[in-house]
Amino acid sequence: MKGIYPAQASDFDAITVLWEASVRATHHFLSDADVVSLRPQVRDQYLPMVELRVYRDEKGAILGFLGVAEHRLEMLFVHPEACGKGIGKQLLHYAIDKMGVTEVDVNEQNPQALGFYQSQGFSVIGRSPLDGQGNPFPLINLRLVR
Repeated sequence: MKGIYPAQASDFDAITVLWEASVRATHHFLSDADVVSLRPQVRDQYLPMVELRVYRDEKGAILGFLGVAEHRLEMLFVHPEACGKGIGKQLLHYAIDKMGVTEVDVNEQNPQALGFYQSQGFSVIGRSPLDGQGNPFPLINLRLVR
């Protein structure tokens, strides 16, 4: 059962719990109120808008997930307890090889994510002063260089 699989709507609750745990561990620039207000948007709006894949362990538990739309990686999150085990790399390479991903945006205040994507062949191509919701959380735009 271990591996990357298409997500089902029945996975959305588990994916949202994983998303929150990951965001709280990595997105220190977001307040608790930001995370709480984003949670239902992620669950009910963002997840259905993307092509989702989940990484499951041997027991079927979801340890990471990604979302893709139009060759853009819109989300990639790994549970904090599973970080450093290669799950993010496996998900990213799956997205590139199987889903045609060539671009991703990263929060400027998340240098660990920026470094991760750069180490995997992405280069900075631009910057936006606001995030996708119009909030003052700048985004770094990256494109895969091959």
